[in-house]
Amino acid sequence: MTAETTKKPAEMPIGLGATSLDPNFRANPHEVLDRVRAAGAVVEDTLLKRYLVTEAEAVEAVLRDRELCVDPRKAPKDSFMNMLRRRNADADAEEVQPSMLFLDPPDHDRLRGLVNKAFTPKAVDKMAARVQEIADELLDKLAGREGFDLIADYSAPLPTIVIAEMLGVDPNDQAQFKTWSDAIIQGFNPFMSDEQRQAIEGASQALNAYLRNAVAARRAAPADDLITGMIKAEDAGDFLSDDEIVTMIGLLLLAGNLTTTDLIGNGVYALLQNPGEWAKLRDNPSLIQNTVEEMLRFDPPVTQSGRIVVKDTVVAGCPIAAGSSLSPLLLAANHDPAFNPDPHRFDITREEIKHVSFGGGRRYCLGAPLARLEAQVAVGTLVKRFPDLRLAGDKVERRSVPAFNGLVALNVVT
Repeated sequence: MTAETTKKPAEMPIGLGATSLDPNFRANPHEVLDRVRAAGAVVEDTLLKRYLVTEAEAVEAVLRDRELCVDPRKAPKDSFMNMLRRRNADADAEEVQPSMLFLDPPDHDRLRGLVNKAFTPKAVDKMAARVQEIADELLDKLAGREGFDLIADYSAPLPTIVIAEMLGVDPNDQAQFKTWSDAIIQGFNPFMSDEQRQAIEGASQALNAYLRNAVAARRAAPADDLITGMIKAEDAGDFLSDDEIVTMIGLLLLAGNLTTTDLIGNGVYALLQNPGEWAKLRDNPSLIQNTVEEMLRFDPPVTQSGRIVVKDTVVAGCPIAAGSSLSPLLLAANHDPAFNPDPHRFDITREEIKHVSFGGGRRYCLGAPLARLEAQVAVGTLVKRFPDLRLAGDKVERRSVPAFNGLVALNVVT
């Protein structure tokens, strides 16, 4: 592929048209992404000053490439990745260190290493019984009701309670955590309004104050929780500062509740839209692991990632200049027919399910084992407890935040 082949055809959607800020994309994401992928493995988005990486093979290669960076402070001022820095009031202050999500080695590897033990498959397996208890408690409250909002009543509180208990913050504050999360996540929108910016700043300040109090409380009275673990964590004589701990807690709290909420909500929606698949799982609960993988592939909570090219490179045969922003389209890769045959069909018995929904390489999602466990327990228990569940209506509203993919509400009838 030559650089010229990345220029967009006249009818190919780019700019906001290739993001969830566009109503058509939210309603028809696969139709849009199929058209983008048909234009090439790498497509130049001249409006948002980035390159869209569309084909699964190229997306996997970009996610694994250790020469690419994510720290927006390394991106040119007019690049797409740098635009995301506007989400913070201190965005122009070079000394402000981003969360681990936007750090490169060695800082990224150091911080990840200090919290990784809490999210290993072995550590997560020990939490299975408690996750099951939480799911049962939430569904007990819904028993006997004619209908409910699956998001507000189940898929949002479950992962929030789990991560709150892991961290050692009060699970009773789950509603407040969700309010803060919903505001802060708008920071991934480079075209936020002044009202959204103010909401982000207010939520960030309130969350940081809350977390600083939590850290101070754990320094005074250590407990068996993740905050205490971070306070005690040491790597070659290097401890986390309070600022680093607060930033890490905030990242885990937000990522730990929002993306798993969306995984569960999107997955249940797909099952209810395909009653035959719901019946398969109801009649054969052993399909739950495969079901969750198909949920991750079909309608993932994160639809794209980002990378910064720091030296001239080539992606899928396309020359990319240093300073360019790459947007690997995870949702497009998952629905690449070269990756998964008949990709737009939701099939919980699909064999060899392939997806990049947890990213890849050194940035493979830290919380993947926990997300899988929570989704398997949440969905499996829901189907068992409410075997005749069905949608209350034909329409749902999706959140309009670039990169994040979830339902605002999902009303169901028992």
